[in-house]
Amino acid sequence: MSRLTDLLAKAKAKDSQLGADLEREFKVLSSRLSFGLNFERHSPEAVELPLRSIRKGDKVRVLPERGSAKKGDQRLWQVKAIHKAQNIADLELLDTAEPEMQSAPLSELIVVAEFRDTIYPGLVSTGKVTRGGDKPFHSVINGENYHVLKALTYTHRGKIDAIYIDPPYNSGAKDWKYNNDYVEGDDLYRHSKWLAMMERRLFVAKELLNPADSVLIVTIDEKEYLRLGLLLEQVFPEAKIQMVSSVINPFGVARAGQFARVDEYIFIVNFGQSVPVQTPIQTLQVGDSMQVNGDEDLAEQAGENLKKVDKTTYWFSFMRAGSNSSRSHSPGCFYPIFVSKDGAIKAIGHPLPKGESKDNVKTPAGTYAAWPVNEAGGEAVWQASHENAKQLLASGYIRSGRFNKKLGRHSITYLREGTVEAIANGLLTIADGEINRVVEQTRTYVGKSTWNIRSHNATSQGTKLLGRILPRRKFPYPKSLYAVEDALRFFVSDKPDAIILDFFSGSGTTAHAVMRLNRQDGGRRQCISVTNNEVAADEQKALREQGLRPGDAEWEKYGICDYITKPRVAAAITGKTPSGDPIKGDYKFTDEFPMADGFEENAEFFTQTYEAKNAVNHNLAYARIAPLLWLRAGAKGSRIDELPVEGWAVADTYGLLNEVDEATPFIDAVGAVNGLRIAYIVTDDDRRFQAIAKRLPEGVEPVRLYESYLSNFSFANGE
Repeated sequence: MSRLTDLLAKAKAKDSQLGADLEREFKVLSSRLSFGLNFERHSPEAVELPLRSIRKGDKVRVLPERGSAKKGDQRLWQVKAIHKAQNIADLELLDTAEPEMQSAPLSELIVVAEFRDTIYPGLVSTGKVTRGGDKPFHSVINGENYHVLKALTYTHRGKIDAIYIDPPYNSGAKDWKYNNDYVEGDDLYRHSKWLAMMERRLFVAKELLNPADSVLIVTIDEKEYLRLGLLLEQVFPEAKIQMVSSVINPFGVARAGQFARVDEYIFIVNFGQSVPVQTPIQTLQVGDSMQVNGDEDLAEQAGENLKKVDKTTYWFSFMRAGSNSSRSHSPGCFYPIFVSKDGAIKAIGHPLPKGESKDNVKTPAGTYAAWPVNEAGGEAVWQASHENAKQLLASGYIRSGRFNKKLGRHSITYLREGTVEAIANGLLTIADGEINRVVEQTRTYVGKSTWNIRSHNATSQGTKLLGRILPRRKFPYPKSLYAVEDALRFFVSDKPDAIILDFFSGSGTTAHAVMRLNRQDGGRRQCISVTNNEVAADEQKALREQGLRPGDAEWEKYGICDYITKPRVAAAITGKTPSGDPIKGDYKFTDEFPMADGFEENAEFFTQTYEAKNAVNHNLAYARIAPLLWLRAGAKGSRIDELPVEGWAVADTYGLLNEVDEATPFIDAVGAVNGLRIAYIVTDDDRRFQAIAKRLPEGVEPVRLYESYLSNFSFANGE
């Protein structure tokens, strides 16, 4: 709207009547707001690429001086020429009426990519962890998530089974940037910038999701949930959308002048046949020593990562009360129980004949005699004969408790006949005096729209858990590992080979949760985690004062991806912290085992690159495109990282033919590999490509390089 206002002003200056007429029509149109969400799209976003080398034709900014906290020149310049001998570039100012030129050292420039620009992406591997044998690799990609999503349109279009994202909540506390500027609480366009940022990414995510059966899960809090709900309705009109409320902090987070916040919201967007799976609950261990905060039924809904509270009382007083409880009524049940001073029952004595005083009974050394005497001093009886009591003691079904000063003895409790029978039949178990019920039948639960589950506490199972994995490394508000695990379980528990994407991956919780799901059912799911390497706002200030800036090694090592995401995924797999120490503590709930055990999984870490079209066309960028070919083929097994000198090569899941004259041995090799999915054929001749494609074994997809790659991004990235 601001752009139209400027244009109207110019029209008025040149022709007042024309300008007035246009303004009148504009007001009429602007008053006809369409139903739904209306917001400013703003100019397309731009991202700075500090690690990208500068090329002729690039858009760049001039960096501020080292040590300066100033924002620097935000204008965009185009590189017209590069003088390598002097390491200087000639620049021309963009979007200006009057031409302006300058020269600047290459070291003082940073490449800028606008989101309307066509990009040709690549990936560079920065490390891997392999403990999963032939399982597919999880991927962690360091890059601007919009551009990585564009890259994934080549590798995973229509193939993603689930997307889980935790986008910035737009709190106004420097939690995200728009065009290299933090969006703060007093920004008049704060909400529309957030919506524009989300809309662009959701449109690309729509291309990646399997339209026949997939789910998008988005978490948000009260600041943007209304706008997000409308945005999801507009971007995905064909989907089924529901919102869940989830308690993440039962103690509450203070909001000035408002109720304390205990929950957040989860939007569930289902496509095609996707529905939440009814989760089977088998062999519930139920004990009165375990507690759950909140409704018991809610604790069961997410696949029961909690143990339901059993309010049944099993241990009852062994002294009879009420009618028929006197010694004279049942003299055979009046006998001593010999208890050691530390409270352990040592033996069961014999009943006393009528009239004989209990004071005459001798006690074994180190014990005292506990009698069924009530607080008033009256002689009562025990619940069972001394022979039955001896059997109870031998089975562990009678025990002593706290010392009762009024009775002058330890309390004595026992298990009733029905409980003993249930233990004998396997319906109950006893260990160290604790009774657990075993529910043998399988039950299923459909999730409810409010989740109040102990394991979803973001403090104990998010912040504190991450602190054990990455000691002394801070990350703001990580999600509970088990909250993400439970949300995904509803939609991928029946998909052991599911592909899950998180393009706001932050600390890497989603990848961690997918590993846990795999361990629980032997699945081979893989997760693609996308995050940038942004340094937190507070840390940026300190680093700039040291004379550092983006692109410097000492700066980049504190970025989110290198400092948190990659180390967290690696540590989860190996079971060791970045310093090599075993991770302390155990995983809880659904799957309980030491965190130091790690996972039998594979993961590889990548940084996104930006390639030149001519370099791609002439096979000069193959090394950076190779990981994309491998990802498209399933991210499994070996990879062809270099152009084969023989003219062809075959990996575990795909083959590459870069010399079409070698088609015959290539086709023979492809046919000899079981499970090979794709054959990449490098040729500019469509007829030769078609001829080779017809000779491939059935089930092998032919893909023409680099035509498929270039056309994908020429089409997908133009805005």
